[in-house]
Formats: sequence, structure tokens, C-alpha cells
Amino acid sequence: MEKGKRHVVVSALQFACTDDIPTNLATAERLVRAAHEKGANIVLIQELFEGYYFCQAQREDFFQRAKPYTDHPTIQRMQKLAKELGVVIPVSFFEEANNAHYNSVAVIDADGTDLGLYRKSHIPDGPGYQEKFYFNPGDTGFKVFQTKFAKIGVGICWDQWFPEAARAMVLQGAEILFYPTAIGSEPQDEGLDSCEHWQRVMQGHAGANVVPLVASNRIGKEIIETEHGNSGITFYGNSFIAGPTGEIVAAANDKEEAVLTAHFDLDKIKSKRSSWGVFRDRRPDLYKVLLTLDGSKPSSIH
Repeated sequence: MEKGKRHVVVSALQFACTDDIPTNLATAERLVRAAHEKGANIVLIQELFEGYYFCQAQREDFFQRAKPYTDHPTIQRMQKLAKELGVVIPVSFFEEANNAHYNSVAVIDADGTDLGLYRKSHIPDGPGYQEKFYFNPGDTGFKVFQTKFAKIGVGICWDQWFPEAARAMVLQGAEILFYPTAIGSEPQDEGLDSCEHWQRVMQGHAGANVVPLVASNRIGKEIIETEHGNSGITFYGNSFIAGPTGEIVAAANDKEEAVLTAHFDLDKIKSKRSSWGVFRDRRPDLYKVLLTLDGSKPSSIH
């Protein structure tokens, strides 16, 4: 980084998961090291990377995959790695909190400090992605983490489809948005491919908020035994990094392991964001409709 200037190199990792924790942790660490060698300051690993994306099935035994946030072994390993390399690492994990369960991310700063927890706010429920069986809706609200290199906002997978989440994080000062992800084919419809839709929505978040955005997705086919037989998802990868106008500056394909990197001048982007006027000209007094569920009646959710 140039002295006196706020430059940052971000990275998105992409790999195929096995259903073996030590193997996946070794892969993640290898790729974090590769990103560091390419100059990365903040490295994003994909969602729930410790194993297969188990939410294809509703199985009681899969709750055994959850672990408490405190003294979580994967988080501790990534703390050591972050401190060794001097990089920031958001760490996705399946959290057990007494009788609640969350799809969570701990943000590890470049000195190994755990900066805190974000719990996934939007929980999907559909064929192949039956997350409501496992996860409580997150209760942390949208958060911004002051890391060594930038203020960052982290959403998780389904959160990335909601412009309100991106706007909320940038309103709180996020300079870069990060989305660890697990998304691919739809078991109920082999002809449905959401990849380009998925990418365009997030490009819109970057452009509408004038911030870079990093999305990390997995690859490979994963087959899970369900009560109705086997279910399979082919994850479509296509991890990418978008710039502050929504432009794609780095992208992976749908099959290969990848370590993407991109460089951003945060001071230059801040000036662009201020001058563009999308925050100056906001009208919060007119947005009360966003607090309703049907566009007219006040929501009972507070």
C-alpha cells in the first residue's frame, strides 16, 4: 500500500468442498496464502466452507455440524492465519447458540483480532436450499466492521439479493461489500440457471452505492441423502469482484478453483461516491413504505 493513501487489494476465493472439515480447511488456508502472495489485504472465503452445503436436506443429524461461536476451532485457526499473514478474513460457519442456530460470519482483523459476529438476516426456503429448517433469522442487524484496511460490510448469500441490506451497510460507512455464497443449480428445475441474474443484482448494489463488491461462491457437484432420495446441486462458481460503478474487474468460471484479486483506491472512490450524489439526494422521509410487508399496512415487526 502506498504511504499516506488508502489503497486496498481484495480477494475472492473459489473451490470445491468435500464433506471433510480438515480437507476443506487445508484448501481454504492454501488459497488464503495464495491470495496473500498476490498482495491481498482482505480475503473472502465462500459460505459454510467447512463441508458440503447440507441444506439440500432436512435432517436432524446435520444439527451436529453446528458449534458455538466462542472457541470455535475454525475461527481460531483463521485467527492464527490472519495474524501470520496480516490479512483480514471473514469466516463463515454454522453457529449454535444455546437452542438457536445461525448462519454466521466472524470477521477476523489483520492482527488476528475477532472483530465480531454477523448473523444471516434473510433465510431462504426452497428445493435444495432449505435453510429455514436449520437457521434462525439473524438478530445482529446489518453491521460494519472497521478493519485495518477498510470499513467493510458482510452479508451472506441470500442477503445479496436485497438492495436494502447493501444500502444499510453502506449507510453505516461500509467502503466494500462482501458476500460469501453457496448457490448453484435448482434440483426441481434443471433448466433454471440463476447465475447471470445473481451477478447482475450484486453489480447493481455496487453501482447504486458506489462501492466495490466481492462475491465468493463454491464449485463442484454435491449430493446429499434426503428423506426422498438423493438431491444434487452443481454449484456454479462465477465468483467475482465488481468496482464502484458495478463493472466486473475480476471473475472466475463455473468449474475451476480460483483466487481473484483487485486493487481499489478507497479515497478516490469516496470522492466519487460523495460527488455522485446518491447519498446526498436520498429522501428517508419518503421511504416509510419500506417498513411494510405489503406496501400499505404497517409491519408488526419492530
